[in-house]
Amino acid sequence: MSASEAALLSWSLEPGTAMALLISGLIYLRGWLRLQRQVPARFPIWRLACFWGGLLSLYLSVASPLDAFSGFLLSAHMVQHLLLTMLAPPLLLLGYPFLPMLGGLPKTWVSKGIGPFLLWPPLKAIGNFFTHPGITWSLFVVSNVVWHIPALYDLALSSPFWHEVEHFCFFFTGFLFWWPVIQPWPSRSHWPRWAMVPYLLLADLQNTALAGFLSFYDRVAYSTYENATRLTSMTALADQASAGAIMWVPGSLAFLIPAGMIAASYLSPKRGIRPSMYGVQALRPERPSVIRDERSRGFDLFKVPVLGPIIRWRYFRPVMQCMMLLLALVIIVDGFLGPETSPMNLAGVLPWTHWRALTVVLLLVAGNFFCMTCPFIFMRDIGRKFLPAAAEWPRWLRGKWLAAGLIVVYLWAYEAFDLWDRPAITAALILAYFVAAFLVDGFFKGASFCKYVCPIGQFHFVQSLASPLEVKVREPDVCASCRTYDCIKGNEKQRGCELSLFQPRKQGNMDCTFCLDCVKACPHDNVGLMAVVPGKDLTVDPARSSLGRYAKRPDLAILVLILTFGAFANAAGMVKPVLDLLAPFAGKGEGWIVAGLALGALLVLPLGLSSTAAAISKKWTTLSFRENFCRFALGLSPVGIAMWASHFLFHFFTASHTPIPVFQRAFFDLGWSTTEPNWVVPSFAFAGLPGMELLLLDVGLLLSLYILWKSARGMTPATKSPWGAFIPWAMVAFLLYLSGAWIIFQPMEMRGTMMH
Repeated sequence: MSASEAALLSWSLEPGTAMALLISGLIYLRGWLRLQRQVPARFPIWRLACFWGGLLSLYLSVASPLDAFSGFLLSAHMVQHLLLTMLAPPLLLLGYPFLPMLGGLPKTWVSKGIGPFLLWPPLKAIGNFFTHPGITWSLFVVSNVVWHIPALYDLALSSPFWHEVEHFCFFFTGFLFWWPVIQPWPSRSHWPRWAMVPYLLLADLQNTALAGFLSFYDRVAYSTYENATRLTSMTALADQASAGAIMWVPGSLAFLIPAGMIAASYLSPKRGIRPSMYGVQALRPERPSVIRDERSRGFDLFKVPVLGPIIRWRYFRPVMQCMMLLLALVIIVDGFLGPETSPMNLAGVLPWTHWRALTVVLLLVAGNFFCMTCPFIFMRDIGRKFLPAAAEWPRWLRGKWLAAGLIVVYLWAYEAFDLWDRPAITAALILAYFVAAFLVDGFFKGASFCKYVCPIGQFHFVQSLASPLEVKVREPDVCASCRTYDCIKGNEKQRGCELSLFQPRKQGNMDCTFCLDCVKACPHDNVGLMAVVPGKDLTVDPARSSLGRYAKRPDLAILVLILTFGAFANAAGMVKPVLDLLAPFAGKGEGWIVAGLALGALLVLPLGLSSTAAAISKKWTTLSFRENFCRFALGLSPVGIAMWASHFLFHFFTASHTPIPVFQRAFFDLGWSTTEPNWVVPSFAFAGLPGMELLLLDVGLLLSLYILWKSARGMTPATKSPWGAFIPWAMVAFLLYLSGAWIIFQPMEMRGTMMH
């Protein structure tokens, strides 16, 4: 018997269950028809479709082949559980079922039987208790965790009675869990709407923990499946990993999608009242074309005791730059003179594993602090003592095209020449960086190297768009009355901003190196390092100082797309399925060809997807194709930095200890120590690491969706819905997210280490 025939024969009619669900659906339909005539806006047809979809999901979970195969395949059982907890309950609640169900019953039943019972105070108190978010979340999490304990899970599989109890617990707690999220009318909420975002994200954490356990546990957790007859060629352990993946990705999306929608709805301005519901004129509030000045009285890092004065200390930046310079020189020397084996050389360990991860952590936590401590600029400042630095940077190079091209070359060379495995080449690259910074800024005035050339700087500029700190004015009124403009012109004691970012008109972190020159030059002490909502700057498009409007900057949009898609391409190039695909070319001198083809895809794919999305969204907005492309492309940057962060932090955590034997070797070679290096070092990877990676990706996706939604609202006229402009770009973000989740689940090559 084939698998398809077995699936067809495994359908269970379940007449009792089918009849109960059918009757419920008909009662709801009768009540919905009555209410649809009275309040059509409250009960549109999609609520009817949701309720019937929930009933169908329930039937599929208990009567389809999923139920028959659940005793043989954990993956089938997991799909069954997702239907019971993640699909059926929210669909039923989206139907606003209570009034339609009451309206569908005979009036005498409601008035003399059910109605008085529902109004009974003890019952209302019980209902309020069990629909409180703290109770619903706790019951849902406890039910999920307890029923996945191996002993109880095997008990449910071996006993039909306990199997039904398990399914009832999943459905009942799932129904309660989704209640405060959907808040079916006419019930009232216990918590403010914004609280549902952490409510869902915390639930996703427990889902991720369980999924990670199933995905990466090296033994079969449930003896029933280990001893069960195999229906396919898949082993019990592979089936368990597949079940973990099913629980992880679709399960996480079930939490993240509503969390993102709630966050976007809560953070968006009210759009007015629907005329179809209340019969009044609805006007979408006017959207400002510039960011409204706000008094920045929130968190200011400079006002933090001890830390603030240290950062503002006159010599803080030079001291940090000297330390970074010394470290860079040590890496260069070891790269040229040390062992050629990458894991034994500082040039093979520190730049590619530790420096990249730490800079991304700083970007996520604080902002572009690496540029503040950049050793290359320290050498440039020394060079200016001897070179004129008087020429104007060529006008035709004043954009991001050169930097974007250099990043493309780097991404290609990284794979084509295995830069991570070439300490001497790494040392040469660092040395070339020093020379380039010295010459470019030695002959051209301003910070031309930082603004137009440096690929590392462009990476940090783009990723800092989602940082929580920004150099900005504290009181706009003070700047309005200022007539000296020292923050940009400088004065006799301190130079002004070399990147021409005039503080009163500066918005966001793009092109800001956190040098703090404007802070020190301001005679009114009116510039701080202020807390901001990550990504908020990307939701509007004023004319920014030195940058203009993002909608007019295709070079910046292309740079963002290259770095965003490059994050996924860089990580994908290290996972086993991709390496197996490229294995035929290994050792044949064709690595540069493969890297070139991959690079072509890296250029074609983002341009193709983004152009398609821009063409579709153009029909719904007031902007041109080019402006749609430029504005929305920047909204993808958070999911890109999330992928960079999850990838770099994976290598950092699994190889955080690798510099120890490298330093031991260096000290031993120099005669500073008699201790020989111990190259046998343990791996500190732990089971929760993939969960942390996926959580970072989750947050990046939510932030991208928020930015895209706010941008769509700001670009569509009042006569059109912003969904038409939002959905195409949201699809691109989701595709990136899904590819990142797939990469996280794959075995990763441990480059630059001795671990496998």
